[in-house]
Amino acid sequence: MAEIIRQGNLFHLRNGCISYILCVMPENALAHVYFGRRLNRLDPDPVLRAAGSRDTGSFIHQECGLDRLPQEYPVYGLGDQRDGALKIDNADGTGAVDLRFERAETRHGKPALAGLPATFGETCETLTVTLADPCTGLRVELSYTVFDDCGAIARSARIVNAGAAAVTLRGAMSLALDLPDSAWDLITLSGAWARERTPYRRPLVPGHQGVSTRCGASSLQQSPFLALARPETAEEQGEALGAALVYSGNFLAQASVYQNDSTRLLLGIHDADFAWRLEPGDSFQTPEAVLVYSTEGLGGMSRAFHRLWEGHLLPRRWVNAHRPVLLNSWEAAYFDFDEDKLVSIAECAARAGVELFVMDDGWFGHRDDDTTSLGDWDVDRKKLPGGLKRLGDRIRAAGVQFGIWMEPEMVSPDSELFRAHPDWAIHIPGREGITARHQFTLDMSRGDVQDFVVDAVSRTIRDSGAAYLKWDMNRNFSNVGSSALPPDRQKELPHRYILGLYAVMERLTRAFPDLLIEGCASGGGRFDPGMLYYVPQFWCSDNTDALCRCRIQYGTSLFLPPSAMGSHLSAVPNHQTGRVTPLDTRFAVALGGCFGYELDPRKLTEEEQEQLQGQVQYAIRTEATRLHGSLYRLRSPFAGNDTAWITVSPDQTEAVVTCVRGQALANAAPPLLKLRGLDPRKDYRVLETGKTYGGEELMYSGLLCPLAQGDAASVLYTLKAEED
Repeated sequence: MAEIIRQGNLFHLRNGCISYILCVMPENALAHVYFGRRLNRLDPDPVLRAAGSRDTGSFIHQECGLDRLPQEYPVYGLGDQRDGALKIDNADGTGAVDLRFERAETRHGKPALAGLPATFGETCETLTVTLADPCTGLRVELSYTVFDDCGAIARSARIVNAGAAAVTLRGAMSLALDLPDSAWDLITLSGAWARERTPYRRPLVPGHQGVSTRCGASSLQQSPFLALARPETAEEQGEALGAALVYSGNFLAQASVYQNDSTRLLLGIHDADFAWRLEPGDSFQTPEAVLVYSTEGLGGMSRAFHRLWEGHLLPRRWVNAHRPVLLNSWEAAYFDFDEDKLVSIAECAARAGVELFVMDDGWFGHRDDDTTSLGDWDVDRKKLPGGLKRLGDRIRAAGVQFGIWMEPEMVSPDSELFRAHPDWAIHIPGREGITARHQFTLDMSRGDVQDFVVDAVSRTIRDSGAAYLKWDMNRNFSNVGSSALPPDRQKELPHRYILGLYAVMERLTRAFPDLLIEGCASGGGRFDPGMLYYVPQFWCSDNTDALCRCRIQYGTSLFLPPSAMGSHLSAVPNHQTGRVTPLDTRFAVALGGCFGYELDPRKLTEEEQEQLQGQVQYAIRTEATRLHGSLYRLRSPFAGNDTAWITVSPDQTEAVVTCVRGQALANAAPPLLKLRGLDPRKDYRVLETGKTYGGEELMYSGLLCPLAQGDAASVLYTLKAEED
């Protein structure tokens, strides 16, 4: 049960797993005392003395004591020489801010954040601490939420200009966390298109380390996440701490080690090229950051994140709802299709039991390639003479639901929209426009652009009767400027863009509450908790090669749940790598997320089409366990030739085990997998072999997984608990 306990100058947030403790110092500085395993009580004095103070009763101005104080929301300039969470240009040109504790309030539940996605819930407790600068009148409201059901703390900050003069924010982090030592490994997720979210682990060293992006989106290259793990921490044992940002734009995730061997984490909007003017009475809300803590290794950290996102972030309409097995037309047809071809593909898919057919790019304007027509969301009558309605009706008559692709945030230079509204594109007046993928980015900070996007998407959904929308975004910012903003507010554009995007998503999800939206950004280029507040699943990567997906899905699972990963079985040779892998392996790997197909089923053999029927039935039958069960990573594709994982249903009565071997090895022993998450008192029957094992036997001795010869061999086992 979540609770917030105030004992004198201490605030103690805790639940059954964790404790988070703050302390108000005698001179009203707010200090961080503890974050970790649940405690019943804690004397803060030893912790604060260990930070380097000779007298905790006079910490602040004792020989720049702020440089040693573990602070909750530090500011550079008044004694703390470390990087701060808040950067200000005051009216007098200085950057000094002196934040002192003013008051604290607690409440049951969790308030929403104005204009931003954030975790929610009724089974939680929230503490709001107000800090104020008596000289300038600036106030900072720090919000902390502790949840009943997961080892997580949600944090954000609201900066209020209560003074008489305007100030400019130059940086406002969502999270600052001071830790007393640096004996940690830093884990981040980095990559590129078709190689998203590769884990990198390295020891902390003095100085700054971390990841960031300034491209306008959370990006293909980095993820708004970092973890700290003790050097001895492994997958299922040891201490781990994770931090993630509920935001989809430019971010900074940084761990810094200082001279006293302390570590400071900072997480929030990237402060490079950022500014936000606050007139008297104005406020600025930071995005939400989430901290999780685990004594059960990286696996425990991941499961804490998964529980939090599924229970307190993803759209409630879709958390436990069935995700239809879909077939997407992109790799089946690319731009080369007409109405009859799409219907023929859908009919073949329907015979296999597929539930949803998605028409991808190429249906609008005169778009026969990627050089034209984005923004002109009128149907191409040469390809679809009956329009979207007739196509949608024919698809539904074939026995499947209809879905559609759009890229609403973009505009092609060769489009009627751009010719009519060139100022709607992000640009710097007087400079030549820079295209990427033959397109510009629409300025989503503008209200007229937001209205256009909402109207275009709404009309498309209504005309087609679509049950699903694939929302794509295929380029990042360049020539960052807006004709709608004055010169002194141009650096507000990247954040205003994201606020505009969220406003559009809010309007559309309210207007179409039953529409399943899958996010996409050249694959996983904006796959972050901010987007997951609006869309329950995201296309994990444009790379559908099974062996590559083992790596991508493994890395993604460090902080995002299987229920959020779009994962499709595609044709071979694979369109990204040219690799040929067995159909069974492609199926087993694609089951690691929201299952679907990326191929033309008409080109399969009769035997393969029959296999598809069994695959769809299995995917639907095991959906609850695969997507919402507890995930345990058994073997890492980054540490050896095999990848293996198990998902276990909440009641421990069903489990799905997957093992994939990369390269065939001569005279190799079959993997013996020590399973996780089962009930040691239960017996489990492996449905594929008919054999029964004890739960403790499977976890402590192991399950043998014989693999066929050849590269990319796999085993997929379903475990069912025997009735008592």
